Amino acid sequence: MLTVVGQPSLDAMCDRAIPGAIRSTERLELAAAPSESAVIEELRQLAGRNSVVGSLIGLGYYGTVTPPVVRRNVLENPAWYTAYTPYQPEISQGRLEALLNFQTVISDLTGLPISGASLLDEATAAAEAMALMHRATRSGADAVVLVDQHVFPQTIAVMQTRAGALGLPLVVTDLAPVTDVEQLGAAAGGRPVAGVVVQYPSATGEIIDWRALTEAVHAAKGLVTVAADLLALTLLEAPGTWGADIAVGSSQRFGVPMGFGGPHAGYMSVHRGLERQLPGRLVGVSVDAGGQPAYRLALQTREQHIRREKATSNICTAQVLLAVMASMYAVWHGPDGLTAIARRVADHATRVRAALVAAGVDVVGDSWFDTLTLSVPDRAAELVRRFLEHGFNVRHVDGNHIALSFDETTTDETVRAVCEVLGATVSDERSELSGIPRSLSRTTDFLTHPVFHAHRSETAMLRYLRTLADRDFALDRGMIPLGSCTMKLNATTEMEPITWPEFANLHPFAPAEQTEGIRALIEQLADWLCEITGYDAVSLQPNAGSQGEYAGLLAIHAYHESRGEGHRRVCLIPASAHGTNAASAVMAGLKVVVVRTAPDGSVDMDDLRAKIEANRDQLAAIMVTYPSTHGVYEDTITELCRLVHEAGGQVYVDGANLNALVGLAEPGQFGADVSHLNLHKTFCIPHGGGGPGVGPVAVREHLAPHLPNHPLAPEAGPKTGVGPVSAAPYGSALILPISWAYVRLMGGAGLRHATQVAVLNANYIAARLRDHYPVLYSGDDGLVAHECILDLRGLTAQTGVTVDDVAKRLVDYGFHAPTMSFPVAGTLMVEPTESEDLHELDRFCDAMIAIREEIAGVARGEVAAADSVLRHAPHTARDLAGEWDHSYDRAAAVFPAGVVPGDKYWPPVGRIDQAYGDRNLICSCPAPEAFED
Repeated sequence: MLTVVGQPSLDAMCDRAIPGAIRSTERLELAAAPSESAVIEELRQLAGRNSVVGSLIGLGYYGTVTPPVVRRNVLENPAWYTAYTPYQPEISQGRLEALLNFQTVISDLTGLPISGASLLDEATAAAEAMALMHRATRSGADAVVLVDQHVFPQTIAVMQTRAGALGLPLVVTDLAPVTDVEQLGAAAGGRPVAGVVVQYPSATGEIIDWRALTEAVHAAKGLVTVAADLLALTLLEAPGTWGADIAVGSSQRFGVPMGFGGPHAGYMSVHRGLERQLPGRLVGVSVDAGGQPAYRLALQTREQHIRREKATSNICTAQVLLAVMASMYAVWHGPDGLTAIARRVADHATRVRAALVAAGVDVVGDSWFDTLTLSVPDRAAELVRRFLEHGFNVRHVDGNHIALSFDETTTDETVRAVCEVLGATVSDERSELSGIPRSLSRTTDFLTHPVFHAHRSETAMLRYLRTLADRDFALDRGMIPLGSCTMKLNATTEMEPITWPEFANLHPFAPAEQTEGIRALIEQLADWLCEITGYDAVSLQPNAGSQGEYAGLLAIHAYHESRGEGHRRVCLIPASAHGTNAASAVMAGLKVVVVRTAPDGSVDMDDLRAKIEANRDQLAAIMVTYPSTHGVYEDTITELCRLVHEAGGQVYVDGANLNALVGLAEPGQFGADVSHLNLHKTFCIPHGGGGPGVGPVAVREHLAPHLPNHPLAPEAGPKTGVGPVSAAPYGSALILPISWAYVRLMGGAGLRHATQVAVLNANYIAARLRDHYPVLYSGDDGLVAHECILDLRGLTAQTGVTVDDVAKRLVDYGFHAPTMSFPVAGTLMVEPTESEDLHELDRFCDAMIAIREEIAGVARGEVAAADSVLRHAPHTARDLAGEWDHSYDRAAAVFPAGVVPGDKYWPPVGRIDQAYGDRNLICSCPAPEAFED
């Protein structure tokens, strides 16, 4: 491979590719573990330092039972967890169907017809709803959002962080008494009301009838957001039925472990008319070239890359793997099973409440589902200790109140133990009493689609999951050569610990002394990331790369404010930057100023100087990706940092391309002040079909006091921090053992070698394909970084064959397509990573060369582009069985050069009509008749 690239060694190649000014002078001082089994033993010891205590804390995190058939065949199955975001829908039909199931669950239970394909967590979903209400009502900058005081405290805190950055008025108050427009206006201090946010049931456990409030808000031209518990909604009237406009929440208790806070799939559903305001992704139904129904992403697909600073949200990574788990939990249980679980939970709460009332305990409120708040004047701390002695954590509300939340894992033994602590005796008889007001009891059906009734045996469920997995293309089948997305090995050893109960069953707000092991792991991982990046401090709270960007920019603004320079709000962003950069800057309250790209793909330094000079007094930061989004190590990065610093700004280096730097260069040492890191890219957390992700933010010492913190976990961040950016103190903590194990397995030398091989693999592909497709950008000796851009624009102009044609034709050859038309329209960006061996690299290069010859046939006039094998790709088994009116034969279509018939991947649908799907939006499970011929 080095011979093909024209370099004598890995070291020599990297010396030529990477500017000497940024090269690390010292090797990473990280020892590698002696073996995989040794790493597992170390993790066992860390897990053993955690105490798994029965949790009655609630607040949106509950014990749940993951059906074993779902755990083994989704969470632990590489066919699901190694898949990429379904931007290529023809080879993503399985996970798209699972996400459509998820959307149907959310839509049915909330009573709102349009649901997204998952958000990051409940708190950030509420923050997104807050922004959505402002956008949709257009009620002006002074319009206030009112939040009920009994919304979950972590949700209120995340909303306050977001509102503070955007300058949106947010008022937390008691909304239960508000029943008319006059009272609403008083609560808002006379300002217009963009919307309200309420909890259903509330944090106290009460089930409040919000219909009068809803009517008042609508009369004031505002919108109503309801943070709703999905399990409760099997018994409670759907929010959409009584007038809510938006519903948000978490699907965690649908079979996804608490995991010390995540990852969990948040949700949002809206009424019709708000679908184009919906953040994140939406799965819809369209048709393929043969007229068959087919799933695809609709409307919002990668909108940040189109709308940039005008995007509705910065969300890029969602929580697809967890949404799939939640959807399959619903498929497995069906409406009757879910209702039975909910009734059992409610019955536990009812029996405990009856016993406590009989014993003279003051229980707050006259309605309940799963949570009881007890008034215990001056005894709260004592009772928390007594419950712990009996093996339970309860919520310490304040000095006079505690709260108990029951869940799917609650047993009769739990009920008896709880009553015993409080001096009550529970009856063994089931009570007819219900905590749900008759006026709010559910009257509408849900999950009526056959998919939620058809898989009642494990055999049937197993086959359904296998059928869906077989429709997809994931890393377990072959290379996914996506530029900028770093689809690399997710080693089995790294994945093993995430299902251990010592990690999976921890509540995020459990007492700190019970979570020593996971917090020690988090602290060690943070130290390692500092060593790798050259920064001084890391927060692992952001649960997506976009959230890491946002947290880093918040830290920059807070730093300027601490120096009396809060007026610095201009953020320079190169035109080639990831689209989330601009969207995150706007969310952080900054103004985006774009810097041009030079002809060689680098930042135009003359334009940079001009933009710095024009905005010198207001300059807050620059966001720059390194190596550049064009896949080149720019030799101007140190000068760029110097120029920004001289003007008083801070340098944000996007860590999306860190896979080209680890062990070779450290952003924190070559001039950057802050970076977010993508653990789901460089550090091996799997993409899971579009999430989970983790986007820790790493900073130099002067920014450390401004990292995220959390009101319910003071140990999780600095007192002077910017507030929480995620619902849980440590974000998606359950998957952090994956990256911990990766670093521990590799050690410093292994990490460095992996980076060198990643760069070699990209240069090998560039060298092999350069004579067939122009490589758009390169540095010294024609070298690229960890990815290369293949330019098809000339071929398209000559022949009419597009990047879409090449991408779909690659499916016939058994490959996922590279990144299409980003960062340059009409190109393909290829990143092989270090995980692919020579055989797979050659297979990809051979396929691309064969496709180039097919394009040449079009250029020679042998076939028109519209009639070519490229334009009709991908080809399905159905195509073979039908009439054949193409100019090429069947064998050329489905068994092109290099494809072994016995190993053939068959796409389940042909090329999908995207425009048809947007014109005819269907985003919940269609009737089975739609799939009949």
